[in-house]
Amino acid sequence: MGELILVRHGETEWSASGQHTSYTDLPLTARGEEQARGLAPLLAEFKISLALTSPLTRAVHTAELAGLAHATVEPDLHEWDYGGYEGVSTIEIHRTRPEWNLWTDGVAGAPGHPGESPQEVGERADRVLARVDAAFRDLGDDGDIVLVAHAHFLRVLTARRLGLPPADGALFQLATGTVSRIGSEHGRPVLVSWNRMP
Repeated sequence: MGELILVRHGETEWSASGQHTSYTDLPLTARGEEQARGLAPLLAEFKISLALTSPLTRAVHTAELAGLAHATVEPDLHEWDYGGYEGVSTIEIHRTRPEWNLWTDGVAGAPGHPGESPQEVGERADRVLARVDAAFRDLGDDGDIVLVAHAHFLRVLTARRLGLPPADGALFQLATGTVSRIGSEHGRPVLVSWNRMP
């Protein structure tokens, strides 16, 4: 079986400032575009048979700049819905909720955006992994699969791939414009590399 390659999109204005960004469809900054272009040589090392991307512009544009113009949009790859914490940084949240932790407490609701719990994000990650596993079965040992998405979602997906609960995504810090790999050893998923930068 091939490897599962995870790509976090390049920098946006809010990722640089630490503001939670889920459904706000921000473009990449100039630095984010540079990060995305820098991913192309890293991704050229793999035999990519399938590339999936979040529907949000920052992920789609990263995929294009990284040489994955053929990537298919997968709606379940969108970022954690932060509800009322959209556009708000952890530092700001801690002013009124000093003990708040996204991974265990989830988010505050907002009109039209109640937000997602860690378990709900985990369910989406499981759906993506089911699609990935079906594709790997079709590919046999021939090819790797790339997912282009967002930090918190990819962290939850990593936890689920390794058999951990969604909240254990807290263990996997993920920088913008990076490539990470999940492979297998003795038939079990393992981290091969994490946060590789150009």
